[in-house]
Amino acid sequence: MNNHGMLLLLIVLGASAGILASIVMDVFQALAARPFGIPGSSETATAAAADSASKVTTGKPVTQRRRQNAGRLVHYLTGIALGILYVHTVWMDPHVAIGFGVVFGIVVSVVLDDVLVPLFGWAPWPWATPLNVHAYSLASHAVFGAVLEASRRLIWHWLF
Repeated sequence: MNNHGMLLLLIVLGASAGILASIVMDVFQALAARPFGIPGSSETATAAAADSASKVTTGKPVTQRRRQNAGRLVHYLTGIALGILYVHTVWMDPHVAIGFGVVFGIVVSVVLDDVLVPLFGWAPWPWATPLNVHAYSLASHAVFGAVLEASRRLIWHWLF
């Protein structure tokens, strides 16, 4: 397979793995919210990100009626982008898959939830966030990373 073909394959593989990991992360979060003490009706960072994107592109915020779906779209698009990044990076250096993707998931949690999301004003800074929210985020992203790696391996072996 030539380089362009391999790059396309890695993109499709990463996007597929990212979607699967995002779906499982959603299910995990729905099941784990109560045990972690996470309120069900709180504003999500993904909805706030969708609102910012809407303001930049249309000049208007996302309507309240569409806010939840817009947040989900941001969640899945982010999962796809992270899946592509992960699969391509593991292709270049298999050591990135250390811990069956869990380490990657935890790094994603720290970089996104503790740095980028607060930097953009979509959620409070880590020191203003309760410990249970940090634990919930780390666990959710660890699940994301593990499913990302499992999906990458399964799809790869299915293809080859």
